[in-house]
Amino acid sequence: VQLQASGGGVVQAGGSLRLSCAASGRTFFSTYVMGWFRQAPGKEREFVSAISRNGGSTRYADSLKGRFTISRDNAKNTVNLQMNSLKPEDSAVYYCAADQTMAIRTTALYYNYWGKGTLVTVSS
Repeated sequence: VQLQASGGGVVQAGGSLRLSCAASGRTFFSTYVMGWFRQAPGKEREFVSAISRNGGSTRYADSLKGRFTISRDNAKNTVNLQMNSLKPEDSAVYYCAADQTMAIRTTALYYNYWGKGTLVTVSS
């Protein structure tokens, strides 16, 4: 499965962005747990959020709860990340990823497929 993230850009602190990730190729999109990770310059890649295969369960990094919302549309093979009240420390390259197992996991090494990432820059 190929993943393509989009929606990044430059936004002022306090603003919002909506990231999207489209899956293509030989994919049974609804069989994947989908996740978002981010990586800032000089830092390790970190978990942002993930959503179960049917969209019924979600998980967020503790520091992001209440500001970010993940959703998916299995009919359109897309997963979205709505980011509100953005802070400069949210600046990073955001990656979407797919995990073939059933469990929602927060560790990047468990995810089988990755998109190229989209850059989010939050100015102060």
